[in-house]
Amino acid sequence: MSLHVVVGFGPAGAATARLLAEQGHSVRVVTRAGRSPEPGIEHLALDATDLQQLTAIAQGAAAIHHCAAPPYHRWVREWPPLVASVCAAAEDTGAVLVMLGNLYGYGPVDGPMTEELPLAATGPKGRVRAAAWEQVRKLYEQGRIRAVEVRASDFFGPGVTDGGHLAGRVVPALLRGKPASALGAPDAPHSWTYLPDVAAAMAEVAAEERAWGRPWHVPTEPALSVREMADRLAAEAGTGPAVVRRIPPAALGLAGLFSPLLRELKEIRYQFDRPFVVDSSAYEAAFAVRATPVDEQVKATLDWWRARQSTR
Repeated sequence: MSLHVVVGFGPAGAATARLLAEQGHSVRVVTRAGRSPEPGIEHLALDATDLQQLTAIAQGAAAIHHCAAPPYHRWVREWPPLVASVCAAAEDTGAVLVMLGNLYGYGPVDGPMTEELPLAATGPKGRVRAAAWEQVRKLYEQGRIRAVEVRASDFFGPGVTDGGHLAGRVVPALLRGKPASALGAPDAPHSWTYLPDVAAAMAEVAAEERAWGRPWHVPTEPALSVREMADRLAAEAGTGPAVVRRIPPAALGLAGLFSPLLRELKEIRYQFDRPFVVDSSAYEAAFAVRATPVDEQVKATLDWWRARQSTR
């Protein structure tokens, strides 16, 4: 089997690293702080913008999986040097660069999002994500790197906590039979990408040469609103009908005075105030990974949250 380097160990990086290890690959995970070793996974403490060190640990790797994400309010400053470093490491080592992307680069659109849409976002976070892929694509077209981007909608599933819009604000409340909070319109259709499906897609395209050179949407089940997902979670949890309350915009604005994260959410409010639907049919037509059925997602997510709460 092959060596894979995973940059970042948030929910997506952790899921990708562990799946690759389960598949029999050797995995090196790069984070600033490092961690204790896991079966099949070596954790290394280094700054991924240190090209010399990153290139050294990526020698002989089949792929570099870029799953790192700076703190939300520091994206504009910290994304460009991070992307530049992983691109240079991919060029120096010959490893396939597998970028984890999102849907911010499209900006507000009417209708389902496909990979053919222009990256027309005007907000700073959307532009920085779009610029990252444009940089990678140009290097690929110049023949300097082999690369692919895997784009996901909002994460849902085991391992997703405060960073997930359907996680920390919703699941713990529903498990207690309490009202859940929604960032925007609770009944607007919204695509939720299941975290294990993200990892499966990241692993699959790394070995598929026909995937390289373009973006792909992670296989994602049909869109469901926050209220519909909350109803499914509450039914599985046995806590009765879900109550979902929209966070008033004024309250969100006030909270943003004290929280950099909440302040930055203003840019993406459109994703929750209107339909936000991803079309993943192109991926499904080309490759093997399929979206996990929603009922399985819900059960596994609740099982994970129950286990997490029992150990706290």
